[in-house]
Amino acid sequence: MFNSLKQTYHKFPPKFWVLVGAMFIDLIGGTLLHPFIALYITDRFNVGMTTAGLILGIFAISGLAGNVFGGALTDKFGRRNIIIFGLIFSALSTLTLGLVSRLSVLYPLAVVIGFIGSMAFPAHQAMVADMLPEEKRPDGFGILRVAANLSWIIGPTIGGFVAARSYLTLFVLDAIVSTIVAAIFYKLIPETMPAKIASAPKESIGRTMAGYVKILKDKPYIAYLLVSILALIVYQQMYNTLSVYMRDVHGFQTQRYGVLLSTSAITVVLFQLWVTGKTRSRPPFLMMALGTLFYMVGFTMFGVFDPYAYFVAAVVVITVGEMIVVPVAQTLAAKFAPEEMRGRYMAAFSLAWSLPQAIGPGLAGIIMDNSNPDLIWLGGGVILAVAAVGYFTLHLRLRRQPRFSGATGEEGSEAAMEPHTA
Repeated sequence: MFNSLKQTYHKFPPKFWVLVGAMFIDLIGGTLLHPFIALYITDRFNVGMTTAGLILGIFAISGLAGNVFGGALTDKFGRRNIIIFGLIFSALSTLTLGLVSRLSVLYPLAVVIGFIGSMAFPAHQAMVADMLPEEKRPDGFGILRVAANLSWIIGPTIGGFVAARSYLTLFVLDAIVSTIVAAIFYKLIPETMPAKIASAPKESIGRTMAGYVKILKDKPYIAYLLVSILALIVYQQMYNTLSVYMRDVHGFQTQRYGVLLSTSAITVVLFQLWVTGKTRSRPPFLMMALGTLFYMVGFTMFGVFDPYAYFVAAVVVITVGEMIVVPVAQTLAAKFAPEEMRGRYMAAFSLAWSLPQAIGPGLAGIIMDNSNPDLIWLGGGVILAVAAVGYFTLHLRLRRQPRFSGATGEEGSEAAMEPHTA
């Protein structure tokens, strides 16, 4: 095992491991806080999940615009400075959120924080793609998944106990961590924008933004995003609605939700690299369909079973799907992206996450506050079945293209940079 880890370490450049470490530290701060935001809003302001879902939706809708603008900035100015700016802003905005005492103030704050706080996401994704050649990206994204889930073992467990005593402490801790990570990026991580892109004549920001029109014409990529949005509308309920559902419908303590997320993280840490090794050379859209079927089973279980042990089992099933889907999804976005538009393609990829964040919690809140809460999970199972069919259809349509065949190496790398047409 030691030799295997040593070989894995030497397989990737040193700056990639620095990036992994920085992201691990940053995610410890994020996982201390983010799983408990819905609980914080409903508890501090004495509102229902409908209101909490609306506020989370405002964050997400503002984040859509921030991602789009950030993707253009990433392709125009590079990755590093935008990431550092995002981390510093995150620290300040997190403290502000923790100190807000009036619900009316939270709405405009959600607009500003959602927009500016999301600008750095495409830069993070583009930096990873810059660092790794195409054939190493599945393993690289798998390693990032392991690092992220190591943070989930630490963060939610501690966060659950801290939240039971003081939500403000969670906000303060997250702000401190963001500041530390900004210093790491400033001191240790260089700019990664490809030299030929960095030295090319600079477009105006207007022309750079206009590059999104090309993405809209990439019909297979747009289809991929639409199917992903369907799946993620359900998947993201695990990180907001599920905590309130467990508390209000089943009477579980907050700590049990934190332990549930940590169980998922432990599963990823133990098995992610093995799963990535098994799926690396297989057709990516077929793997997306398979992972989504695991989602379908796991989320449906939330609406069928009552005992806590079944919730743990459901999360393990969902996590198996995660280990298949998440690294493959990130790799697919990079496969679609021409090098000179990597930031904008990654920004468009973030729409598949931001749109579900915008509409999912609100829809779930309406169901939870006005109907049978179990319908969230039973209906979610149906949506996930449709998404699995969508991924399989994309597999049938695109499997003959080298970059989607599951092959790796130079042939696949070159194909990934070809123009993308329907």
